[in-house]
Amino acid sequence: MNKTYLITGVAGFIGYYLTKKLLEANIKVIGLDNINDYYDQELKLTRLNDLKQNQNFHFIKVDLAEKSEITAIFSKYQPEIVVNLAAQAGVRYSIENPDVYIQSNIIGFFNILEACRHNPVKHLIYASSSSVYGTNKKVPFTETDNVDNPVSLYAATKKSNELMAHTYSHLYDIPATGLRFFTVYGPLGRPDMAYFSFTNKFFQGEPIQIYNNGDFDNDLYRDFTYIDDIIEGIIHLIDKPKQDKVKHRVFNIGNNKPEKLMVFITTLEECLSNSLNKKVEFQKIYQPIKLGDVPKTYANTKLLEDLVGFKPKTSIKDGLQKFTDWYIDYYKLK
Repeated sequence: MNKTYLITGVAGFIGYYLTKKLLEANIKVIGLDNINDYYDQELKLTRLNDLKQNQNFHFIKVDLAEKSEITAIFSKYQPEIVVNLAAQAGVRYSIENPDVYIQSNIIGFFNILEACRHNPVKHLIYASSSSVYGTNKKVPFTETDNVDNPVSLYAATKKSNELMAHTYSHLYDIPATGLRFFTVYGPLGRPDMAYFSFTNKFFQGEPIQIYNNGDFDNDLYRDFTYIDDIIEGIIHLIDKPKQDKVKHRVFNIGNNKPEKLMVFITTLEECLSNSLNKKVEFQKIYQPIKLGDVPKTYANTKLLEDLVGFKPKTSIKDGLQKFTDWYIDYYKLK
């Protein structure tokens, strides 16, 4: 495969693992990232430095909101495959700091679409989110469900991305695929995610805040999806752009096996106990559900499975064990 791939958000969690997988297949990757300080930059630099060991990788530090720079990069490198994973993530943070979501998720994505319009690509894959389903009651969530009721600005930007991609696909014949990711976790992940922050709190000797009202009968549940499964799903899709008249489509990419929040927490305690060879139990404080949070996420993944024959397979126990083993090693806690 001699195609040039361009991946945005390359120092991010999913961007890093996808790029690593492509480089292992001897594919040339142009990676873009602005290395913002939304979370610990050391983690981003760790990922980036690992990628830089490969001669097929070329990194450019750039903000997607800088249209002229993005245009120049596309013009110079003429990528055939573009995977847009750069975005300001986080549901709760979008309530505190809305401006950055518009800059990154709306203006930044618009600039990518414009660049794909003027430098035609074979396939644009972009990150959407399970958060577009809002507080939908029907589960599992299916791609044909109504997603007109987002409950956070983050979710609204992701829904906007889907609409923008559909329009550009229709007007300019851009084969585009949106991926609604469901709670991605694993080693070298995002510290703002619950599993990572709970582990941080434990080692800092602090209690964890659990936003479920302490209501175990009606607990929140999430479709946790291990990073390797996410990457395999993307790899399966890259060379399968939609060929129909309208070349835009959206897929759920989740585990199709949701877990209650308290089951997830006790499993994390168990995995940490295994990693440390001692009993681990979090101090727990139960709080009301946070503004912008959705009570459940649960992916129907049949559409993706039917197209590429792929279904995630990593259990929550196996995935969290890999995370806690990595965490202990990375932060030298043994």
